[in-house]
Amino acid sequence: MKTVVVFRIDRRSGVATYLQIVRQVEQALRMGALEEGDRLPTAAQVAATTKVNPNTTLKAYRELERAGLAEVRQGAGTFITRSLAQPQSGPDSPLRTALADWMHQARAEGLTGQDVTALFRSAFETAYPGEAAD
Repeated sequence: MKTVVVFRIDRRSGVATYLQIVRQVEQALRMGALEEGDRLPTAAQVAATTKVNPNTTLKAYRELERAGLAEVRQGAGTFITRSLAQPQSGPDSPLRTALADWMHQARAEGLTGQDVTALFRSAFETAYPGEAAD
């Protein structure tokens, strides 16, 4: 049982803090960084590292629980109950390797993070019409 997630809160993003926590947990689940049985940091730990009100973290964890991704065990903490990882998206997958190679190439050719984001969104909208690219 490990605790492996560190939350990064962007107060200027316009996205509610609790949703940022939920999305970061979902992303960690998709990428295989969090797995079934892993323990999420306590609300006090999150507050200490991010200056987020503990109630905000608890709200995020309740949302994860409603989604069937986590469960609160009284006195023990909040634990992941299922993964969202797909075999083709894991840390050693060919798709991830190809994307990382592409990112390095884009950077080497002088593209900024904003350029890459715009290019990604454009390609995403073509491949997945009607879906949001959070």
